[in-house]
Amino acid sequence: MNSLLRIINRNNHNINNAIRYFITLPTTMKCIEIPKYGPPEVMTIGTRPLPVPKDNEVLLKVTATGINRPDCIQRAGMYPPPKGASDIPGLECSGEVVQLGKNVKDLKLGDKVISLLSGGGYAEYCTADAPLCLPVPKGLSMIEAAGICETYFTVYSNIFMRGKLGHNEKVLIHGGTSGIGTTAIQLCKSWGCEVFTTSDGKDKCKSCIDLGADHAIDYTDKNIKFEDYILEKTKNRGVDVILDIVCGEYVQRNIKSLNEDGRLIIIALLGGPKANVSFTKLMLKRLTITGSTIRVRDVAYKRTVADGLIQNIYPLLESGKVKPIIYKELNVKDVVEAHRMMEANEHVGKIILNIKF
Repeated sequence: MNSLLRIINRNNHNINNAIRYFITLPTTMKCIEIPKYGPPEVMTIGTRPLPVPKDNEVLLKVTATGINRPDCIQRAGMYPPPKGASDIPGLECSGEVVQLGKNVKDLKLGDKVISLLSGGGYAEYCTADAPLCLPVPKGLSMIEAAGICETYFTVYSNIFMRGKLGHNEKVLIHGGTSGIGTTAIQLCKSWGCEVFTTSDGKDKCKSCIDLGADHAIDYTDKNIKFEDYILEKTKNRGVDVILDIVCGEYVQRNIKSLNEDGRLIIIALLGGPKANVSFTKLMLKRLTITGSTIRVRDVAYKRTVADGLIQNIYPLLESGKVKPIIYKELNVKDVVEAHRMMEANEHVGKIILNIKF
């Protein structure tokens, strides 16, 4: 009898909880829209119907979202969202589960999660693939947690999965004070690696060192070339892995900077998508050049990355050995300022929008 009463009470609690969310969900939401492509000022606050989760999705009430370079590129008209994805910008968020798709079994209403998104994060509500909703790491606020997914998924999948970075190897991270860079520095140091970085200006180079980098090269100093510096410090051997956000004329310089069997991973094209390259060094040193963008990958692949994060990176996050570096938290209404800040390269770490319209 007591067991039966417990079952009834538990089911009543779940039903009441579901009713509470169903009743309080609005039919519309506020969001940031890009009515036309252009500078940050083109973004406006709009109203959209509340999104409806598909069978394997959940609806999240968004707490905060991270600003990422692809958001700016999308706003400028050069990075359209994948087919079927929301045209609202925002590739990651923290939030609360408020509605479940009919096939979702491993999440429940009220769960606090973080999620990698294909779009939609700059809004009061967004849908997210249930397998990509991860628990908020213990000890982190929802604001801090909002800055995890895009950078940690990118760094882990590229440096550790594609680049196969080994313990005690040497790595070069271009753009050391970006969200990607601040994440990569910490994770590579946690692997016991010697970390080289590039950044713009002495102050930012100091920030890289403070985060744990062994070497920070000021790329605005015309008297220093990163490839020459690396070869000098490594006794002409070079580094084992390079994470590159520049491409363009950096490709040949990266090849010069790599050790035998080195791996060059290109994840952005800030210096342009084309390069003049001599492949002689590539052949002699048996180099690998690869690249990726995670936004267009399927859910199964992204879940594989998520499993690696939970197994290998969550213990570091929850112990405080690594953490998302938050440069500034802004209200979503200040999204124009946030994009200006991103494009001016003012930041060290992540710029976060709290979603309070």
